Amino acid sequence: MNCQHCQKSVATVHVTEVVQFVRPQSPDNRLRELHVCDQCARKLNLPHAVSQAAPLDIWKLLQLNAKKVRIQGTTLRCKACGMTLDELRRNGKLGCAQDYEVFKDYLHELLERMHGALEHVGRVPGIGEGELERIQRVQELQASLELAVRQEDYEEAASIRDELKLLQVEADDSTI
Repeated sequence: MNCQHCQKSVATVHVTEVVQFVRPQSPDNRLRELHVCDQCARKLNLPHAVSQAAPLDIWKLLQLNAKKVRIQGTTLRCKACGMTLDELRRNGKLGCAQDYEVFKDYLHELLERMHGALEHVGRVPGIGEGELERIQRVQELQASLELAVRQEDYEEAASIRDELKLLQVEADDSTI
């Protein structure tokens, strides 16, 4: 496959960007793929040349994001603790709870690159697998209910509401 950027060299860097994430395995998830050569990856400032011998360094990702913020002309600083984006990049630690909001855009991109998602999809300590499945089903139904109401499909919304009530009754029965 040729590089999508220069159309000359062989593509050796393959990037998959999550454009829209609905939920795991959803057909509504949208991805964008980019296939470029090593030289174009450098020009586009993409992380590349990653192998098992040289894993992608989290600090390089932090620096890459910090450069983007500096290029945009903004110097982020928390008003509560005074931490700057450069300090976060150097230390790798947040200074206070408000830093999550101040550096939100920066952290979202970083976490999405590290984990491939912004929501936790694994096990939750202290919750059984059946309870976790029920919670996930409730979340799916709530999203479906919201969509049905927006689309003014009130019969579907009523059906979803009834199913949500059943799940709530099951949850109440299991705690007794």
